[in-house]
Amino acid sequence: RLGLQFPEIYEMQVRAIVRAAAAVGVRTGEAPLVEIMHPLVGFREELARLRELTERVAAEEPSVEYRCGTMIELPRACVRADEIAEVADFCSFGTNDLTQTAMGFSRDDAEGKFLTYYLEHGILERNPFEVLDQEGVGELMRIAVERARSVKPALKMGICGEHGGEPRSVAFCHGLGLDYVSCSPYRVPLARLAAAQAALKDAGVEAV
Repeated sequence: RLGLQFPEIYEMQVRAIVRAAAAVGVRTGEAPLVEIMHPLVGFREELARLRELTERVAAEEPSVEYRCGTMIELPRACVRADEIAEVADFCSFGTNDLTQTAMGFSRDDAEGKFLTYYLEHGILERNPFEVLDQEGVGELMRIAVERARSVKPALKMGICGEHGGEPRSVAFCHGLGLDYVSCSPYRVPLARLAAAQAALKDAGVEAV
């Protein structure tokens, strides 16, 4: 929304990303593959216009290979993922925000006010910001994966956020067929272990 109303902000960011990638290429001899991810998209036309902005600005800069995608953080984006996928090279679930928008409360308010009560009195079994709500938020993700890949079967899809380093959440995402998880650096070892265990289980190998 910000990028559409004030395109100069996103133009500046895209330009900086492309220039940084080109600078790496000059130093190392090989520029990285850049993924430019636009957040909080709920409508196909939003991403279509942001993609047009991205392509226009990138064309004005040193040539680098890049992909243009979006964060799936809204319930509407999940149920209309087939339309959004038409103009996306990849999609990443922002599960922190998707949990907030799906449940209708902010994390700060929930954890600071009523979530402790919910957990202590058994209304919820787990903090949904720590362990992915598979039945609610997870079902929205399942719908999004199915619909997006009905349009682009090879579409790269992943998850980023705190859930990306939580073993049960990683296993669930593996079952959805996601390609990667992204998490904070200190969670990387746990995320890698959880991903390996999920892959072994899927292959029928008993992990020890």
